Amino acid sequence: MARNCATGSDGQGPTEAMVISQTAGPRLKRGSMVKLTIRLSLIALAASAILVGCASLPKDFERPISHALTDTRATPLGKASQALTAQHIGESGLLLLSNGIDAFAARILLAESAQRSIDAQYYLLHDDMTGQIFTNALVRASRRGVRVRLLVDDLDLFGRDAEAAALSALPNFEVRLFHPFGRNIGKMAQFITRFGDVTRRMHNKSFIADNQFAILGGRNIGDQYFNAGSDVAFYDLDVLCVGDVVKEVSVSFDAYWNSDLAYPAEVLLKDMPTPQEATERADRLEAVVNSEERHQAYLAKVRNAKILRVDTPADLPFEWGQATAVYDRPEKLSNERERRDLHLISRLGPNFEALSKELFLVSPYFVPGRSGVKYLKSLTQKGVKVRILTNSLESNDVPIVHAGYSRYRLALLKAGVELYELKPSLKEREKRSSQKLFGSSSASLHSKTFVLDRETVFIGSMNLDPRSSIENTEIGVVFHSSAMAGTIVDGVELQLAEHAYKVTLVTDKSGHERLRWSTIENGKEIIYSSEPNASFWKRFGTGFLSLLPIESQL
Repeated sequence: MARNCATGSDGQGPTEAMVISQTAGPRLKRGSMVKLTIRLSLIALAASAILVGCASLPKDFERPISHALTDTRATPLGKASQALTAQHIGESGLLLLSNGIDAFAARILLAESAQRSIDAQYYLLHDDMTGQIFTNALVRASRRGVRVRLLVDDLDLFGRDAEAAALSALPNFEVRLFHPFGRNIGKMAQFITRFGDVTRRMHNKSFIADNQFAILGGRNIGDQYFNAGSDVAFYDLDVLCVGDVVKEVSVSFDAYWNSDLAYPAEVLLKDMPTPQEATERADRLEAVVNSEERHQAYLAKVRNAKILRVDTPADLPFEWGQATAVYDRPEKLSNERERRDLHLISRLGPNFEALSKELFLVSPYFVPGRSGVKYLKSLTQKGVKVRILTNSLESNDVPIVHAGYSRYRLALLKAGVELYELKPSLKEREKRSSQKLFGSSSASLHSKTFVLDRETVFIGSMNLDPRSSIENTEIGVVFHSSAMAGTIVDGVELQLAEHAYKVTLVTDKSGHERLRWSTIENGKEIIYSSEPNASFWKRFGTGFLSLLPIESQL
């Protein structure tokens, strides 16, 4: 990536500077010291875990190589894709999926329409209502002859080996677990004894049907991501893709599927289910989906989703432009952190080098680091308007990440950055709306997107924090479309005043600089002098966490 843009003295490119870096010089050493500090602080637990034995994984097993199917043009999805792309040669079409119901409906639509293949890659696949409906949709597809490849990070599937193996025992269905934990030691013990290894995870999210349509974005598979009545719900954002970019997403999937870190589910389980047992288990899952009142009520909402009110995907209102899938290489997790050639973030540099007017960032977990603050300051100094929307302490589902972010708020504001923090709830009338950019439920922010000069959009799984940039693997799409860029920015702007706190800096009578949070409630401006609607103990705890040297893991 070119280094001729405004950067810090360490020569980092702009996107690398936007998140704290542990990949060069003294910063790498500091990251190593962080790991050492945590290991020492947990030495008693580590010692007891080591006594249990070393974690081990199977060796000398078969991992058949397979790739995305290319002869799918004659399928209904292939014909729909051709109808859409015929007038947009060399371009890709993207459709925003901002509402959780529509986002889930899009996955069900593709699963039910696929005739040749489904490739699904997720960080989390919960065993809850939407997880069961989603899995059942994949099983139904496999039963009508569709080849299903399901790749899930082992963080969520650990302890569910029987379930994964039963799926993999079905005809036309393969399940692989990415970067698995050893099965002879508990997961928590391995977080201690294999710190720096198993703490690096596959955070990717993609869904591809017949190699013709794909869904990318921030949503895992679980009730809280799809407006399914979960106690914790997320504002999130996906895109449905068609055109050339889908083939790029398939290339990414194949790289992960055939990676040495992807283990077939059956090799991790000692006693594989018989074909009959696997079939019986699948039948029970379908019976649950078809009989449980809650599942059927949710499916009724899905069947009535706006995205399903068309005869074919060719009737959907896609935006068209140049799109590129960008992703970390799977080898990122097994190589040194300095291997920037394996990192998604190195692919984004050219887009930031041309930035001249406006940068709008939406990230639920935002930890810029000193180099990131310096880069953002360089933008504001040359006249670029920089705005950031992230979670407030009240809405953040991971308070320790808020602690990492909060230590940079003062510096960001002094640098001329506009900061907004999402409020956790909406009025009932907004809850009922399905047109809001981030969905219709009261929630915590979970979408990851940024817009450059209202011309270029990134949507994907990557947060702007050290964990996404350095530790985990991610995927997203870069889309050059002023129409979509405008839709995203305008949609967020309409909601900021009432649904977010604007964080500002004021000087009190004694000359000290203080943070203030302002918002509109019931038509009136309300100003808070401390973290809004957070108890003293929550503020105290977050403040304490901000002192710990664990930024590399946030």
